[in-house]
Amino acid sequence: MSIRHGLLALLEHGPRYGSQLRTEFESRTGSTWPLNVGQVYTTLNRLERDGLVVQEGEDAAGHALYLITRAGRAELHSWFRTPVDRANPPRDELAIKLAMAVGAPGVDIRAVIQSQRHHTIRAMQDYTRLKAQALAAVPTNRDEVAWLLVLEQLIFQTEAEARWLDHCESRLIRLSLTQPVTAAQPAAQPSAQSSTEDPAAGNPATVGPPTEQTP
Repeated sequence: MSIRHGLLALLEHGPRYGSQLRTEFESRTGSTWPLNVGQVYTTLNRLERDGLVVQEGEDAAGHALYLITRAGRAELHSWFRTPVDRANPPRDELAIKLAMAVGAPGVDIRAVIQSQRHHTIRAMQDYTRLKAQALAAVPTNRDEVAWLLVLEQLIFQTEAEARWLDHCESRLIRLSLTQPVTAAQPAAQPSAQSSTEDPAAGNPATVGPPTEQTP
């Protein structure tokens, strides 16, 4: 998530101070990605270092105000025009978890999938309920419309995740990989009942065909 560009977008509307930017960012995104004031000021310091914002004056309460520069506007508009790069996707904890669970000793991967599916469906239901509430109130300003767009993205994302989990389970069933993998057991030794004395050699001889040895 680009906090850097999000703050630039808010500053394009006029001078802002740190906690004001935090409040507006969370309002615009429905607090989906909460920020702390430290993150905001750290980002503002970097933007100022890069010449994208400047400090200019204070408000009546003594808060330092930040303004976007011409270079900052150019950076912001370039961000809006440039597609989000998918060549290096962000790490996804769920995908990593399932990848590590395949073949992990003692892990029931089907149980892992089912647990995640229940959580994902609950989240999708919560998002859908919030969307119904938002539409019932009829969005009237930019913040409410922005929150609705973010909310719908979360709904689509959880729907896709639920479908992917179904696919993972089907794939693993076809490959017979849903049972927990246990540690390898030592090969069983011939018992007294399964051997007999070879009268010619005087040595025990195993009854039945020879067992294939694992290299």
